[in-house]
Amino acid sequence: MTETESPAERYARFRRTKGNPVLTDFRALYDFEMDPFQVEACQALEAGQGVLVAAPTGSGKTLVGEFAVHLALHQGRKCFYTTPIKALSNQKYADLVRRYGPDQVGLLTGDNTINGEAPIVVMTTEVLRNMLYSGSSTLTGLGYVVMDEVHYLADRFRGAVWEEVIIHLPESVAIVSLSATVSNAEEFGDWLATVRGETATIVEERRPVPLYQHVLVGRRMYDLFADDGATGPDARVNPELFRVARDDWRAGRAGDRRRRGGPRDRRSSGPPQRGPRLPSRFEVVEKLDSQGLLPAIVFIFSRVGCDAAVTQCLAANLRLTSAAERDEIVAFVEERCRHLPEEDLHVLGYHDFLDGLSRGVAAHHAGMLPTFKECVEELFATGRCKVIFATETLALGINMPARSVVLEKLSKWNGETHADITPGEYTQLTGRAGRRGIDVEGHGVVLWQPGLDPKSVAGLASTRTYPLRSSFRPSYNMAVNLVHQVGRATARELLESSFAQFQADKAVVGLARQLRKAEEALEGYAEAATCHLGDFMQYSRLRRQLSQVEADMAKARRADRRDEVLASLESLRIGDVIEVPAGRFAGMAVVVDPGVHSDRDGPRPYVLTADRQARRLSMADFPVPVAAFTRMRVPKSFNARNPQSRRDLASALRTRTQGLTPPPPSGGAERSGGRRTSGGPARGGEGEIARVREELRRHPCHACPEREDHARWAERHFKLDRDTRTLARRIEQRTNTIARQFDRVCDVLTSLGYLEDDAVTETGTRLMRIYTDMDLVAAECLRQGLWDGLGTSGLAAALSALVFETRRADDARSPRLPDGPVRQVLGDMVGVWAGLDALERENHLDFLREPDLGFAWAAYRWAEGAALDEVLDETDLAAGDFVRWMKQLLDLTDQVADAAGNDALRRTARESSRALRRGVVSYSSVSD
Repeated sequence: MTETESPAERYARFRRTKGNPVLTDFRALYDFEMDPFQVEACQALEAGQGVLVAAPTGSGKTLVGEFAVHLALHQGRKCFYTTPIKALSNQKYADLVRRYGPDQVGLLTGDNTINGEAPIVVMTTEVLRNMLYSGSSTLTGLGYVVMDEVHYLADRFRGAVWEEVIIHLPESVAIVSLSATVSNAEEFGDWLATVRGETATIVEERRPVPLYQHVLVGRRMYDLFADDGATGPDARVNPELFRVARDDWRAGRAGDRRRRGGPRDRRSSGPPQRGPRLPSRFEVVEKLDSQGLLPAIVFIFSRVGCDAAVTQCLAANLRLTSAAERDEIVAFVEERCRHLPEEDLHVLGYHDFLDGLSRGVAAHHAGMLPTFKECVEELFATGRCKVIFATETLALGINMPARSVVLEKLSKWNGETHADITPGEYTQLTGRAGRRGIDVEGHGVVLWQPGLDPKSVAGLASTRTYPLRSSFRPSYNMAVNLVHQVGRATARELLESSFAQFQADKAVVGLARQLRKAEEALEGYAEAATCHLGDFMQYSRLRRQLSQVEADMAKARRADRRDEVLASLESLRIGDVIEVPAGRFAGMAVVVDPGVHSDRDGPRPYVLTADRQARRLSMADFPVPVAAFTRMRVPKSFNARNPQSRRDLASALRTRTQGLTPPPPSGGAERSGGRRTSGGPARGGEGEIARVREELRRHPCHACPEREDHARWAERHFKLDRDTRTLARRIEQRTNTIARQFDRVCDVLTSLGYLEDDAVTETGTRLMRIYTDMDLVAAECLRQGLWDGLGTSGLAAALSALVFETRRADDARSPRLPDGPVRQVLGDMVGVWAGLDALERENHLDFLREPDLGFAWAAYRWAEGAALDEVLDETDLAAGDFVRWMKQLLDLTDQVADAAGNDALRRTARESSRALRRGVVSYSSVSD
């Protein structure tokens, strides 16, 4: 209760919490008043419902998850708090430990296992999925599961995990789903209610801290919208930005003219006009600082760009911290990095990193060492780091709000191409601006780039449509685990309850409604076409048959004529004089270059016309065949770019053709090299036309006086019937799509011996323990014994091919590989994949990618004990990437050890895991 609370407000608060004693206790833990949407969600939880909360970044939706923790402790039950990334798990673990103490909170991320049987356990979603499949005893007493950032189920690669968990959790467990703002939250809530029971959907669209949008043009900051604070679809764009865009466009045109050597406007004087100068990154930071907009996150979308931005700020001697803050930062970083080996500090860039942070500036991207990223995150959260130059990975859930967010560009590399960011991505990125309880407003800033369209920026900022689309599909590991638990038939039914199938079925409802209306209309059309003389629909089919035969005949004639034209053009030679029959350059011309091989759409002869025009023609200029009616000499020295050369040859052409009359267009059959078939198809088609016409004349409906009226209705019937069949096919394709895909997965597994009827074979039990995207390749390598003879380092190299993916698709360099048996094994693994890939294609699946050998040398050398600087230098990897891939390799190595059984391979895998888990890899406080 605040000191300024009126009696009426106190009564209203009492009314809201009446009947919710646990919520009343929970609210007493905080010194601020909860928002209405938070209260509503907590009340629903205490009433025994599941909840879905969809709210903007920074709105405080995690408070609902924390209430689920509080409720579980009050009821003597467990609560699992799941997150999409390990960094967020670590952050949430630290938060909960501060509130409830280390004895009450555990952490399970794959890297860390801390107090796993505690009543509150923070974990990544994959860990919970694996626990469900293995029937872990840790699930005993579970009452609540918080699924933070649940909109991750749209993620193309990892989204299926969220749906697996939601579907397979026991009915007694209440789920708290926390999502970013999505436009179809109600649809998602309906699905949750279908698979989980009563679920309250709470949508909050209001940001707790208002967000103002700006465009930085040079050193000047413009408001994006003309009306202060307006951001809706009807908000007016600042007219000054349109003026800037016009000036920018004019400057661009003037620059183009200068590059082309065109005339300049004589009225202008002085230097050439230019558009707004792009500010340096140092100048952007200075501008933000002068406007009181720090701390700030500057999204650059490039690792190299982020590091370069820090370097530029240091070169400009930027300093944003006080002497006291610098001392605190240095002490903090030295403490957090004391575990790092002294000999690795230089190769990790530690001293430059510390220098930047001590000045209040840092980068943040996936290529950084996890320890460094953790330092940046904590120092920024406490306000000591003032500016972060980041890639979009910073927007993925970690609680790091800022006063302002800057977007350097509105496009980014999506793994395949540079694409414009979506409205959803724009909102996710700028949503970090405005710290609740600290800032009265947040600011989103877009840097002006040449060609920027203010209306497009306004569209990104004002769009509120971000639908959540399921990316669920059954995997091989999922299939064997489900069949093992519940049998194939029940597993199929379970998968049909996925959000993906729910969305497909919902779409089918609308399509089925269209189909019913179309079928009703068909009946009406058929009735309107009824004729008292006979079956008019049969008569109409004959008319359509006649039209089709005639159309086929016309098409065949066009094809024949095109072949004739093609043959005539292919016969042209240099010096042939022809008459161009059509187009802008119709008339007499001499062939300078036949252009036979110049275009896949046919020859493109280069000709000179009688009026001195030198042009390359195309098939469009020759609707009829062409033939040379005389020849003339074309000098070898002829240069079409030289006006005198053109005049001389054109004059010779006019002289050569004076008084000559071109022959009529030739059919070209005699020169076609057998292309034409002497009218065979035409005669056959004419016979078919005659037959159908005769059949039409004999039909009783032919004499009907209302024949054409009936025909119009019959034509409508045929067109609608065609559309109806297409609609029916679409419905069939969407119905049971997930179940059909599951059947195909099971067919592959059955053909390989992993499944037999309704049971998992002994071979299949190995696959149950392997959760990598390359699960089936790993299982097949185990079954075929490919890894049995490898040593510790060789096994690490071999397994790396199943986790690593080269970041640059255009990197065509052959990877360096270890010598000896491992080189042969890696080749055999690619062979295993090729066989499975062929099997997948037969079954219309596409899950497995080719093994990537690009990390094999790094894994081998690290397992051999090589120093970090040697490995990074030999493999051209960033330290953060190296550690990240090593963590994934460790996960797979442990899975292979579990799946291998009690034999030599299991011992080798355990030894390999120990060899890899050293130095910077062994420290696992944060990893994504």
